[in-house]
Amino acid sequence: MKRAQTIISVVAAFGLLTLVSPVAAQQSAPTNTKLQRTDRSFIMKAAEGGREEVELGRLAQSKASSDTVKQFGQRMVDDHSNANKELMDLAASKNVQLNDKAAKKEPVVEKLNKLQGPEFDREYVKEMVKDHKKDVAEFRRMHSGAVDPNLKAWIDKTLPTLEDHLKTIESIQAQMASAKK
Repeated sequence: MKRAQTIISVVAAFGLLTLVSPVAAQQSAPTNTKLQRTDRSFIMKAAEGGREEVELGRLAQSKASSDTVKQFGQRMVDDHSNANKELMDLAASKNVQLNDKAAKKEPVVEKLNKLQGPEFDREYVKEMVKDHKKDVAEFRRMHSGAVDPNLKAWIDKTLPTLEDHLKTIESIQAQMASAKK
């Protein structure tokens, strides 16, 4: 009788362990680490774009003739460096591998690197308007399309800054056009 109770206890304990083990494994696993392809792709593109904005901002600081353009370049370095750090942390938490450096120089970087002074100012401002229009549209699209809640929160935090960049650079472009007349 005692032996039968022991066997029943062992079988019951084993059954309980097999039932509890998967639950415990689920509870200890990191949450939300699996990203949908669109979220992962967006993170990778945003990281690459952010690195380029910093590089172009540094060029503006050294090659622009206008103090306004130089100040905007500094803002690009500051704002995009901060956003990039947050995005890198997010990517790491989601197991997304990002390159530290761009694989190749972007044509716009190469083009602007050859310019100086007012010519640089015009081209840089034109590129920043075009780039920020594209970025704002993409961030707005992903705002409603992102699945991962952490990515969505980063987009919510970053989008107003990008919209302000666009507004500012369009204002600079308008000032340059009116000064030309």
